[in-house]
Amino acid sequence: MTSRSPFNARTALRNATLGFVLTCAAFAGIQAGAQAIAGHNSDAPVDYAADRIELQDREKRVVLSGNVDVTQAGLRLRAARTIINYTDTGSLKIQRIMATGGVTVTRGNERASGDVAVYDFNRRIITMAGNVRLLRGTDTLNGGRLVIDLRSGVSSVDGNASGSAPVTGAVKSSGNGRVSGSFSVPKDGGK
Repeated sequence: MTSRSPFNARTALRNATLGFVLTCAAFAGIQAGAQAIAGHNSDAPVDYAADRIELQDREKRVVLSGNVDVTQAGLRLRAARTIINYTDTGSLKIQRIMATGGVTVTRGNERASGDVAVYDFNRRIITMAGNVRLLRGTDTLNGGRLVIDLRSGVSSVDGNASGSAPVTGAVKSSGNGRVSGSFSVPKDGGK
């Protein structure tokens, strides 16, 4: 063994540790993107547009279909079909939005996509299921289900579309039951 081996081992260990720390920092960055959505004002007015809007007054819901576009305080949801459940005791109040068909949710430069999304206004929870993908810059995070708790600011990604928070509708995840991702590691400036 040469005298340089301990140095090389220390250098390799330092570089591996640095790489791990940078990867964790990148994951924290993409989680911060989901956390940014967690700061969303769910009491702000909701604007919507679609190719077709059907009011189902007895069921207390509005069905939007075709190029659905729903916005609220900088948060934008786009889907093929959306059902908005509401109450009208005293004043109209949205209870829940369920979107299906190529769902994307964007805020700023962050984007989440999946097969189904449910925004529960009472619980202040957004759940996305089925082929979930989070994008922030070049960083990605993939899984079966994403849950964002707007009250606590806690977000989680599961590998499977099923979990403790139920999502109505048939959802199949094409993934292997694991969470995966890709993160950019900043250059160390030649050091």
